[in-house]
This record gives sequence, structure tokens and C-alpha cells, in this order.
Amino acid sequence: MHGLFKWSSKWWPGVIPLVVFWGIAAWTSTATVEADLAARSNAALKDTVLDKRRISVDGRDVTFAANAFSEDGRLSAVASVEAVPGVRLVNDETRLVPEAKPFVWSAERDVVRVTLGGNAPLPSSKGKLTEAAKASLGGVEVVDQMVLARGAPSRFDAAALLLLDQIGKLKEGKITLTDNKVALVGMARELGGREAVAAALKNLPEGYSIAANDIKAPPYVFQAYKDPVAVTLTLTGYVPDNNVHAALVAAAGRKFFSEKVVDNLKASIGAPSGFAAAVVPALGALSRLSTGTLVVSDREVKLSGDALYDAAAGQIRDGLGKDFPQGWQYKAEVTVKPAAAPVDPTVCQQLFSEILSKGKIRFESGKADIVPDSAGLLDRLIETALRCPNATIEIAGHTDSDGEEAANQALSERRAQAVVDYLVRAGLPASRFTPIGYGSAQPLAGNESEDGKAQNRRIEFVVK
Repeated sequence: MHGLFKWSSKWWPGVIPLVVFWGIAAWTSTATVEADLAARSNAALKDTVLDKRRISVDGRDVTFAANAFSEDGRLSAVASVEAVPGVRLVNDETRLVPEAKPFVWSAERDVVRVTLGGNAPLPSSKGKLTEAAKASLGGVEVVDQMVLARGAPSRFDAAALLLLDQIGKLKEGKITLTDNKVALVGMARELGGREAVAAALKNLPEGYSIAANDIKAPPYVFQAYKDPVAVTLTLTGYVPDNNVHAALVAAAGRKFFSEKVVDNLKASIGAPSGFAAAVVPALGALSRLSTGTLVVSDREVKLSGDALYDAAAGQIRDGLGKDFPQGWQYKAEVTVKPAAAPVDPTVCQQLFSEILSKGKIRFESGKADIVPDSAGLLDRLIETALRCPNATIEIAGHTDSDGEEAANQALSERRAQAVVDYLVRAGLPASRFTPIGYGSAQPLAGNESEDGKAQNRRIEFVVK
């Protein structure tokens, strides 16, 4: 017995490595089988639409978990795994994706991002909508908060993609699809955007309808900026059509005698009633400022800037809005430009001549009524007269040679007097001015052409 113990003690240690090797081989063989079954099970599901799919294998038993989008799809997926060669048992942990009642999807836009929320019927739909939003909104952040759910209406993808195109036309807002009913709220990015959205919604798939559409148009804005340094008048914003566009640019050219008109206007729908009738006199008020800004937003007019002298500031503030159509609002924030340094009579004459070389005081045809377009020019002449307070000035009226000489003489006198009256209403002493009419006796050019006649019809300021 003692010999047997001595003999066994010699071979027993050699068994231990054999057992270890056997265990490793068995484990490796099992792991290989499990990995192979998992790969083949996943391959069997490659054409099956599932969410959160998970396959785990223990020996030859497969645990299969996933969310399916229909009962038929779920049963088909389980059957596909059961049919994999080598699988002994399938532990079915599949379930259906929750059903949404009602089925709601939304796209919401703010200043910096678009958020996709609510439900999507399939992973492919979710991805398609996210990529479409990124592609069509160019650079805008897209946040995907959609949740997969069953219950989508027929042709959901087509409807949602069309609605995504509309979110790009909004500055801010939200589009919600509840089953097959569409609701929209927000503000269009550009004028005409509201109408473009309404037109596009007519192409919704059959069966879809608009439950609410509260898309607002942005303000209809027209702006004009008078820059005394660049000597420009810059027009930006919108006008209702090409005819109004041309009329406003022409009016600006008449009212702003020395400024270059920079035309950046665009035609667009949505102008308020009476648009041109309000903008034209508002431009006239702006023309009287040294520097200033005119903003017309819908039916509200805001004018700000510096008048050339005290009386002009009061006249502009009191006169703004008198010629506006009914229902228009206005606000004038007009201050007075600091008075320029005094000059001697010689410099004063040079300044008068320079101003009148750029523009002419204009009158109604055959009359002594000064047209409103000349207000800006007259204010510049008044500012100059204030700089030489001790100089006496002759206001000389001239006409062309058309008509009888006596009539021309009388007309030139009345026009010279009309200018003096304007200067006196601005606060200048009447004693400083002498109105004289010269009729057609002192032409600057020949009266044979219309251009020559236009040059001869003039008012001159002569410093004495």
C-alpha cells in the first residue's frame, strides 16, 4: 500500500497540465462556436428593419432582443434566427416599437438651429429627414430629437420632407405634423416667403391638410441714409414694383441736389397701402438734414439726424407726416448741426455759387411757387447766409426768352420775392435781402435749345 502511494505521487502532478489544456481547448472551441453563431444570426437579420438589435449566444442557445416595427416583422426576424444552422434554442426578447397616438412630428427653427422632434416611423426616415435638413438649411445646426414610433400616416416621408423645405423659408417658427394635419407658426425670412410657403403646401400628399397657418410676413422696410462725408444717399430695402422703384429714385435725384444716389432697392410684394405717397415726402424731409437716416417699416416712418439750423429742425419735426396717407405713424428725432464758423463776404459768395452750381431752385411751371423738391437746396443756402450775417444779398431772378418780355420780367421778380419770403420764414432778417427780377435780359446760354432755356431759368445769390 505504501508502494502504491509512492507510485501515485509520481504521476499525479502530470495530470494537472492535461486538465488545464483540456479546459482551454473546450473553452476555445465553445467560444468559436458562439462567435460563429452570433455572426450568422446577425447576417440572417441583415435585411430586417429593427431597432436596438442585440444578439448574444451561450453555447448554441441564442438570446435575441430588438424592437420591431410590426408584428409580422417581429415574427419574421425571430424565425430567421431560429433557422440559422447550429442554433438549438432562441430566447425571444423582441418587442414592438411603441405606437404613437396621435403620431406627431415637428421641425422648429430659432436664430441658430433647427430642432427635429416628435416621432419618426423608421430609422431610415429619421436619417433621411436629418440629412435633408442639413443639406437644405446650409450651415444651420440641426438637432435630432426624434423618437421612433409606430402609427405614422401614409406617405409620411414625402409630407415631412416637403415641410422641411418650408422651415428653410422661416426666420423663426415651428411646423408640426399631427397625423395628417399640418400646423405652422412663425415669421418668414424674407418678404414673399409667407406666400411661397402657402403655395408649396398645395403640393402636400393626398389626404394631408392644413389645420393652421400663422406664418407672418417680416416688416416691409425701406431705408435711406444721407452721408455728408461720402456725399451719397443710399437707398436699401424694398419697393412694391419697378414703377414705384423708378419714381422713388427719380424723386431722390431731384430732392438731393448734390448727393450721388446709391440704389440698392429690390422689388417685393407686401408693401403697405400708400407706400409711395408716404416715402416721397419723407425723402423730402431727409433732404433737409445735414446727415440723417430714414426708416420706413410697414406704416411707421422714423427720421433722425441733424438739421442745418434751428428753425429747420422745428419745421421738419412739425411738418413730418402732414402729407402722409391716413393711418401712417411717424417719429422725428431731429437735432441741430453745430453752427459752422463765420466767413467773410467773399467766401460767402463762393459758397453760394458752389451750391447753386450743383442744383437749382425750382418753381411750378409759369408760376412763382417753389416746388418742395428744392427744400434741401434752400436750407443749404440759408445755412450759408447765417455764416455771413453782416452781408447784404441780392436775390436775382432770371427767365428764358419764351413769352412776352413784360411777363418774363414780372415772373422773375415774383420768383425772386418768393425766395426772399422763404428765407425770412427761416428766421433771416428781410433787410438783408433785395429781390430783383431781370427777366430774360441776362441769359447764360442761348435760348434756341431746351437745355439753354433751362440754364437761363435760375435764381442767383449775389453778395454785396
